[in-house]
Amino acid sequence: MQKINVSVVSYANSVPFVYGLLNSDIIEEINLSLDIPSVCADKLISGTVDIGLIPVVEILRLNTFEIISDLCIGSNDYVKTVILAADVPVNKITGIYLDYQSRTSVVLVKVLAKYFWKINPEWISTQKGFEEKAISGSIGAVIIGDRTFSVRSNYRYDLAHEWKEFTNLPFVFATWVANKKLDKSFIQRFNQALNLGIQNLDASAKFHQSRLTANVDLLDYLKNNVNYQLDEPKQRARELFLSYAKEFVDYCKITSL
Repeated sequence: MQKINVSVVSYANSVPFVYGLLNSDIIEEINLSLDIPSVCADKLISGTVDIGLIPVVEILRLNTFEIISDLCIGSNDYVKTVILAADVPVNKITGIYLDYQSRTSVVLVKVLAKYFWKINPEWISTQKGFEEKAISGSIGAVIIGDRTFSVRSNYRYDLAHEWKEFTNLPFVFATWVANKKLDKSFIQRFNQALNLGIQNLDASAKFHQSRLTANVDLLDYLKNNVNYQLDEPKQRARELFLSYAKEFVDYCKITSL
């Protein structure tokens, strides 16, 4: 039997998915890799994997795709781990470092800057280790993932909350996408595995807690900051975000959602 290649985000917010996949029979049918969000997307788009938990903006890079789950990485308000950190208020920021690990967050901050905060900062590309020296003076930084737990700055703008203030909608950061047609029974079993993790958040948190360097109540974060249901409000939020995103990306191959 040829296994299905799957790439999943390696952050704390996706731990329930990883836990569910590792602790169900579906693990015998897949090759699982843990990657940063941008790499998840690149692997799916290049065909290196068949399924990816990809940043939602990456849908714009796909000619053909199928969203295979009604689960996602989303938030109904404060998400904690997608932030704009700065030592000055947002209206005083003159430049922003853009985290290389996720393109959705990069586009989101540009949407908020233009349409909500009404600022026009310099956008600064980054590479590994940038967050250690990025926040200085009037220069802020978009930082995502587990690294945000230990970020120290005078101001911390939660991008999911800022989006909620702007649109009165939740936000979807990543969805489960396949780049080819998959057997329906496999998709059903795959989703059962994902739900196993969502239904066992306590065990999922214990599974990942030792991997965190910061003193964080991971279970509280999984229960109260991340929301995994791709419900109707999140679908509307996704469509609205993608309509804004087309202005800020140079790839728009999407035909439908």
